[in-house]
Amino acid sequence: MTPALYSIAIFVHDIDRAVAFYRDTLGLPLVRQGSFGAEFLEGEPHLGVHPAAHPDARAMVGRHTGLTFHVPDLLHFCGILHDRGVRFVTEPTKQAWGVMAMVADPDGNILALWDDKAPDAG
Repeated sequence: MTPALYSIAIFVHDIDRAVAFYRDTLGLPLVRQGSFGAEFLEGEPHLGVHPAAHPDARAMVGRHTGLTFHVPDLLHFCGILHDRGVRFVTEPTKQAWGVMAMVADPDGNILALWDDKAPDAG
């Protein structure tokens, strides 16, 4: 028997505001919601967004999550996020391996957005 990664957790202070951000602003599919918080993404691993009810969880709110989302056509998506008022920690930046941007959710949790295909400078 081999363990499988089921979900990754992000802790927030305001679950309703977080659900609106992850579902409506980022466009992640909401799989289920309940007293535990919310679960996004159809396949595993899921993204769990949970209320920071415990002191250890509260200490984890508003930090770099270490999560990177692959987003084809990232520059277009970042334009949409700007229009939606998302706070960019790092604007889209061309790297040798693609383009990356860093955004913060309403509680300050930082997520990376990455596209492996950098646009031509042409």
